[in-house]
This record gives sequence, structure tokens and C-alpha cells, in this order.
Amino acid sequence: MPSQPSGNSGGTDIPMPVLDEPREHCGVFAAWGAPNPARLAYYALFALQHRGQESAGIVATDGERLHRHSDMGLVANVFANEHLEELDAVAASRDGTPGGVIAHNRYSTTGVSSAENAQPFVGQFAAGALAIAHNGNLTNAHVLRRELEEAGAAFHATSDTEVVLHVIAHEAARGAPDPLASAMERLEGAFCFVLLSRDRVEVARDRHGWRPLVLGRTSDGAPVVASETVALDVIGATYEREIEPGEIVTLNDDGVSSRRFAEPSPRLAHCVFEHVYFASPASRVFGSTVQLIREKLGETLWDEAPVAADIVLPMPDSGRSSATGFARASGYPYREGIIPNRYVGRTFIKPTDEERVSAVRLKLNVIAEIVRDKRIVVVDDSVVRGTTTRAKMDQLRKAGAKEIHLRISCPPIRHACYFGVDFPDVQQLVATGRTTEQIRALLGVDSLAYLSLDGLLRCVGNADVPADRYCTACYSGDYPIAVDPSLRKEVLAKNC
Repeated sequence: MPSQPSGNSGGTDIPMPVLDEPREHCGVFAAWGAPNPARLAYYALFALQHRGQESAGIVATDGERLHRHSDMGLVANVFANEHLEELDAVAASRDGTPGGVIAHNRYSTTGVSSAENAQPFVGQFAAGALAIAHNGNLTNAHVLRRELEEAGAAFHATSDTEVVLHVIAHEAARGAPDPLASAMERLEGAFCFVLLSRDRVEVARDRHGWRPLVLGRTSDGAPVVASETVALDVIGATYEREIEPGEIVTLNDDGVSSRRFAEPSPRLAHCVFEHVYFASPASRVFGSTVQLIREKLGETLWDEAPVAADIVLPMPDSGRSSATGFARASGYPYREGIIPNRYVGRTFIKPTDEERVSAVRLKLNVIAEIVRDKRIVVVDDSVVRGTTTRAKMDQLRKAGAKEIHLRISCPPIRHACYFGVDFPDVQQLVATGRTTEQIRALLGVDSLAYLSLDGLLRCVGNADVPADRYCTACYSGDYPIAVDPSLRKEVLAKNC
């Protein structure tokens, strides 16, 4: 079994904030043979910062050993210039031939937010060190962990990613001809892995294709892998293709090669929330440009729920794209009447209702001159608990808005996600057990409408990814795979 994850890691435990918004997954990046790969990874992580803001890390190989730097916080705070120079020197020390790196931004959907859970993890095997970083959620990680602990494995963190290191070690110990493929076959749920050993990068994506993962190439021909195409754009790399569901791709001195650990599932399950909220508007995800999809969501929302109004306001930042489409379709002026304070970080979002409301006032400021005496349409991407949404609507009312019509560019979120989206328990979801009219009254708006599920699917479906290949379980309760209904976040955090 692998020894304790090692490397340079610091920081302190961070209590998990309670937010009235869905929270990101994680972002991964890998490169092989590129000059200054650590600096490349640094810029890629910047581009993927929206996918995770709790911790960041990079691991590089010198051809013999793996070297790691990670810490709690944003990318700009985790890496100083000297860290990147050291990691680039490591990667260039293989007789002057550039080696490889993997990198990670973390937002925890399993495991507490603490330094020991910062990725990539590095484990020591009999055959050498192996680093791993993960985007997704394993639905059977707690079962695998229990089996491994009973077999004598010692765990040092609570993330499901460490479980995978032990599964790979177990498969190697039992003599599996392809330990990585054997390990991937044992995993259930959503995952995109990047792994680094002394002489290669390996990449794996689950057979359902829940999370995006793309292959590209830098201007000097080095292969790179990233969670989103926006990371390729930032480093000047060209997009080649998606990593296919059930595929393992190897990057090494021989180039790029591929093998399968499983055939793609007959029921692919691309996460529709990537288009609604998570992915960067600049990315191309599941065959479509996110910005254009979100504008189409807004246009369809107007078709389904028109209303007499004077102006359209986006709820920053994620509501801007769909508000653009709504304003264009309606003909109403698009106005920026709600201004975000970009210097308020997530640590200001507190666990009590009173503190959350205060945080909303810190984070979002209403321009009274724009909304006063106006019938306004506020377009947002989603409503989760409803607490801070209600506070936002109250701000608009107190600023003098004559009427407030709230339009949401996705269906009501009524069900738990087990595949990497951190929604709260269903009992805390504002839409669970309530009608749209009851939610409207709770939020204090004059009208409320959600985009229908059919409307959403019409917008995201394309020739590459038809509508029936998306996972919509958080809206419909129709899960692509069987899940244990007791598998809540706190269970994952305790057991994974």
C-alpha cells in the first residue's frame, strides 16, 4: 500500500462555508515534455480557478523522484516565483529533457477542507512514487476504504482521492497486468484523474463522462490535458479532442497513447450543470461553447416565461450570460444594477442566516438609481437554499424597485447530487417540497419562473452530445446509476 502522501504542504484547516449557491468541483491539468511545465501549470490553474478556491498544488518529476508544492488558498497565494522555478528545474533535470507535471485546484465535495486533503497526493509504492489529482466524486469510495482498512491499509487524509491510490497499490500487489486499468474498473461514480509517475503522465475518465476533460498540444508540440478548454487557450495550446469515457491516455517521451479500462456506458451522463453554472463561459464543453449555451438558456427562458418589465438585471457573475440572452429575446434594456465586490472572498460567507445576509450586503451592492421605480427582471442561474437570494431581493426592494420578477435559467433543484456538485441535503433545498408559488412568496418577488427541463435540454443538446446523454438527476431525480440514498456529504467527508 502507498505510504503517507508527502511533499511541501502547509496551511490550516478551513471550516466549510455554507453558501446559497452551488459550489465548484475541482480543476486538473497535466503536461509532458513542455519547457517550463510548472509555469504552464500555474497559468492553467489560474484559468481553472473558478472550479476550486480552497487549495492548489503542482507535482513535477525529475525522472527519479516526484516533487510537490501545495497549500491552502488561491493559486496566486499558493505559488511564489521561487516555487515555480524550483519545480521547473526539477522537470528539466532529466538530462535536460523536460519531464511532466500534474496540477490541481480543489473544492471539496468529499473530505474536509484542510491541508492534508490538498492535492495532488503523492504515495510511495514498491515500484516508486505516484501522484494523483481528481475531479469528481466516487460513490463507492467509503466501501472501498472500509475494505482496504480491513486489509491493513492506513489512511492519512479524508478525500476519496487517497482511496484510489490504495486501490491502485492493491491491484499492483495482487499482480494485475495493468494495475491502473484494474483500479479504474473498481470505481463507481464520476472521475477525471491525472496521475504522474517518474516517467509518464496517465489520465483517466469515468465511463459515463460526467466531468469534462480535454487533450491539447502546446505550440512546441507537447501534449497537455485540462478540465476545460479555457486552460488550453490561456497557455496557447490547441484543442485536439476530449478524453473519451472509459479511456486511459498516457503522455510520455514516446508521445501520446491510449487504452481502455471500459467501454463507454450505454447511458452517458454528462453533467448539465457544467453548462448552467460551473464551466467558464469561454470554454467549449461537451461539444458546445458555454457562453452561447447560456445565452440560449436566457432566450428560451423568455419564450417560456415572458413578463412585462422595464429592464433586465443579471445576478453577477454567473447570471450574466443568460441575462444577455433574455434581454436580447425580450427587447428590454440590459442593465448592470447589481455590482459585486470582488474583494470579498468565500471566507466572508458565514454559517448562520444572519451572517449570510450580512455577507450578501458586503458582496453585492445595488445601484438604486438604476432600479428605482422600475419593473425589473432579475436573471440568475439557480437558487439553492434561498436564504441569500431572499436577501438580494430585499436589497432591490429597499432600493426602490417597483416590481421584481425573478427568472432562473435552469429547473428547480430538488434532488441531491452524488457526482461532484456540492448541493446541500435535500431538506435544505428551497425547491424540495415547495411549489413555485410557495418559493416565490418565500423569496419575496412579484413573479418567479424556472426554465423547464425540456427547455434546458433543447438548449444543450447538439450533434456531438444529444440531450439524452446528459445527467439531470438534481432536477429530475433520475440517476444514471444506482446510489445509496444515505450517501450524503457528511458521510463522504467522514468515510472518504
